[in-house]
Amino acid sequence: MKQMIVLATRNQGKLLEMRELLKDFPVELRCLQDFGPIPEAVEDGETFDDNAYKKALFTAKILGLPALADDSGLVVAALNGAPGVHSARFAGPKATDQDNINKLLSAMQGVDDRRAAFECVISLAVPSGPALTYEGRCEGEILKTPQGSDGFGYDPIFYCPALGKTFAESALDEKNKVSHRGRAMADMAAEFDKILIWIKARLEEVKPPKPDHREFEHNDWSQDKMV
Repeated sequence: MKQMIVLATRNQGKLLEMRELLKDFPVELRCLQDFGPIPEAVEDGETFDDNAYKKALFTAKILGLPALADDSGLVVAALNGAPGVHSARFAGPKATDQDNINKLLSAMQGVDDRRAAFECVISLAVPSGPALTYEGRCEGEILKTPQGSDGFGYDPIFYCPALGKTFAESALDEKNKVSHRGRAMADMAAEFDKILIWIKARLEEVKPPKPDHREFEHNDWSQDKMV
């Protein structure tokens, strides 16, 4: 029997990556769109770890299911770590991927130090609160012009030396082997059998105990009366 886990995102790119990474495990991975309109978690944490846990726990409590969330972003050395936790909304609350890319390229005009890294923290939470955390990081540099049309986010301007091309020029299986999310998920996948046991144990902890009929066998319910 497969364990249902909710991926706390509406981003289809992330869902595709996660399903590919967990395809060999007895897991049914759903996303927020499968559950209709539900409130959005407030991502006001100061770190990727804060936001990943907030999203995972919020979703787990709302839906009553184990929830998996990641918070990831681009950390640029010349910008003192920006856009960081604000990567998805670097150009504004409703910014598109292209808006964010344009703003970053503008901020990097004339900058020689192009070093950057994608960082990711994955949190797997159960409704009662406990969570497991996994981290990953991928070093690279920011190009001056976009290259490639696959992927999402900043992928077209993130050059990965390990691949010799941008993430947007890479096949999904190539990217997953070296990406920040791929590395965090690989660590998670390496012990996923134990994780499934952990999930089951945590879920069973919050189930109400079954009534013991022996506690009631001497009760005389005929004596109950309204007062």
